[in-house]
Amino acid sequence: MSTKETQFTELVRDQKSTIYTVCMMFGEGHDEVEDLVQETLVRLWQGFDSFQGRSGIGTWVWRVAMNTCISSDRKKRRHSEKNTSLDELGIKAVDKAVDADNDRQIKLLHERIHRLGVFDRAIVLLWLEDISYEEIGEIVGISAKNVGVRLVRIREQLKKMK
Repeated sequence: MSTKETQFTELVRDQKSTIYTVCMMFGEGHDEVEDLVQETLVRLWQGFDSFQGRSGIGTWVWRVAMNTCISSDRKKRRHSEKNTSLDELGIKAVDKAVDADNDRQIKLLHERIHRLGVFDRAIVLLWLEDISYEEIGEIVGISAKNVGVRLVRIREQLKKMK
């Protein structure tokens, strides 16, 4: 294995949780999530040589994964009719160990998050991963202050959803 392949393998091993988290938030079902993971890995490999270190490697992986998922989401939306059934909104299967009340609340939260716009969904995903406002801003291309403002607005939006 070449040095590049070894470094890339280590990067994927270190960042696999990030990659899967982003893809699970955007994918609907196991097969689509796996497709998004594979596409993200391809794009990471293609951009690996050009990564210049102007941001942290984790930030770069987040950005590539989110851009891959957002692009896929846009393509999917263009090719399918809008349907607001719960299956179409992308409610994910939740770990069976979670009790019934938590299960219901988690499903409701997932449903509401999936109803947000792609950009807002990305911000919420990053915030749920406990990433700082500064790093979220760096990933999505806005200021840290704007991240805070958007999160307040997103929270209000989520509260108003039925």
